[in-house]
Amino acid sequence: MKKKLSILIFFAFTIISFTACTDPKSSQVSESIESFRMDLAPDKRVALWDIQWDGKVLSGQTDQEEGLEAFLNHLDSLHINYDNQIVLLPAEELGAQTLALVTISVANIRSDSKHSAELATQAVMGTPLKVLKKNGSWYLIQTPEGYISWVDAAGIALKNQEELQAWINAPKVIFTEIVGYVYENADKGDFISDLVAGNILEVKGEKGGFWEVVLPDGRKGWVDKSQCEEMDKWLESRNPSKENLIKTAKSMMGVPYLWGGTSVKGVDCSGFTKTIYYLNGAIIPRDASQQIHEGEEIDTSKGWDDLQVGDLLFFGEKATEGKKERVIHVGMWIGDKAFIHSRGRVRISSFDPESPDYDEYELNRYLRTKRIVGTSNNNIKGVSELLNY
Repeated sequence: MKKKLSILIFFAFTIISFTACTDPKSSQVSESIESFRMDLAPDKRVALWDIQWDGKVLSGQTDQEEGLEAFLNHLDSLHINYDNQIVLLPAEELGAQTLALVTISVANIRSDSKHSAELATQAVMGTPLKVLKKNGSWYLIQTPEGYISWVDAAGIALKNQEELQAWINAPKVIFTEIVGYVYENADKGDFISDLVAGNILEVKGEKGGFWEVVLPDGRKGWVDKSQCEEMDKWLESRNPSKENLIKTAKSMMGVPYLWGGTSVKGVDCSGFTKTIYYLNGAIIPRDASQQIHEGEEIDTSKGWDDLQVGDLLFFGEKATEGKKERVIHVGMWIGDKAFIHSRGRVRISSFDPESPDYDEYELNRYLRTKRIVGTSNNNIKGVSELLNY
């Protein structure tokens, strides 16, 4: 008798579970979550739509405020009952401090909130960031090009809108040499921080050949005027001419390859092209698989005669039946059948079989070339926009 009762209970439970799983309203919710994700956050690197549904409770997190409101209104229109526990970012615990500035020469930004996590990208001193939430001594942030990852609290200074605006309005200089220092005094004694190209510092005064500067976290020091340029003048002088692009790119020759790197301390392939354009006044997307969608397509068939200095060349695996194209690598064209890229180190490669730099490996996995200079795209911004981020 007990055996029959157990069997009956098992079948009853199975029927109830099956009914719950096939509830049409639950299916509508799941389908709606995915539909809104595809519309609002198809690339999780730059937008968050991490929402779950257990049949009663909506949980998870998103940074898409208007999208979340539209999603909930959509569920209401379907007459679906739910308990909304979705966390809208920035998190309430941050209060008004939902912005930040990078306070060290290069901040390592990781895929998770721990130092052992993969390096996702980097940001240089003075870069404004959006702050989304906190986990221990780590903050989930978004960079000006949209990348969302984690940074150690030691690398940033939290700001509210008024504090960031005060920094934006203050006179500033940008460090233009490859590497250098902020010194304790104008006699080049001890230094309080290293610097790399693209670091931005607030100016408080000057003495002889030095600027008196304040770092974003309040530390004060002195920098050599010959290694800096006033920010306003630098912005006005930015011109991604072929001469400037080549000069910037070649100034990083030999810099070691670093997965996730976007600075002269180490670069990956797309971090290198991103840095070249940043130092010439433009902010382009972070990854090669994002950069390939920008600008104007110039070539897909190895027609080198149509290429111009500054064009971006993409490499990877071509699409086949049942398999999507895979973008793996990117470099910048410098003319004469040559391009500069980061593979192992920043180097020059050539498609000329007679050249000592001939690179058959990259030639065989060439996909296409895109032009950034002179094209208009919503995902390519001027560095001046960074200062109003």
